[in-house]
Amino acid sequence: MPVEILVNRAAPFHASLLAMLHASCFRQPWDEAAMAQFIASPEALCLVAAAVDDCGGAPAGFLIARKAADEAELLTLGVAPAARRMGLARALLKEASVTLWAIGAKQLFLEVEEGNGAAEQLYRLLGAVPVGRRPRYYEHGADAVIFSLALCGPREDDGAALAKRQA
Repeated sequence: MPVEILVNRAAPFHASLLAMLHASCFRQPWDEAAMAQFIASPEALCLVAAAVDDCGGAPAGFLIARKAADEAELLTLGVAPAARRMGLARALLKEASVTLWAIGAKQLFLEVEEGNGAAEQLYRLLGAVPVGRRPRYYEHGADAVIFSLALCGPREDDGAALAKRQA
């Protein structure tokens, strides 16, 4: 049975939730104060996602991106381990792409630890292409692969998603 995924902008009260989710996904988590700064920043796009069923659903995924001129960069993206493989990361990236395009970004740059096959597959599925590498970028010595995703507006056949955003 397909799960409905809701993606919304993060609000100030989400800062502690974002910190908790980040800690469940990464070795060096960002704290609540850092999350509050991103949420308050006009250059940052902070999203939360929840898989919803008949009983509701708590946010289990998040994305933070930052726009500068006509480019944007994905700063972090994560989904709580128990909610992975449900489409939350894909929904977050799609929403971020449309939102960033609407505010003037033409490219989204994404970094991923080399060997993170799930993330690389998702980025490629959405149309991102590898454009570079940062040797020993991560604290444990792993390389980062840099992807670039050309942004565009919502497709005409995506009326349901557009209607949800406008509601």
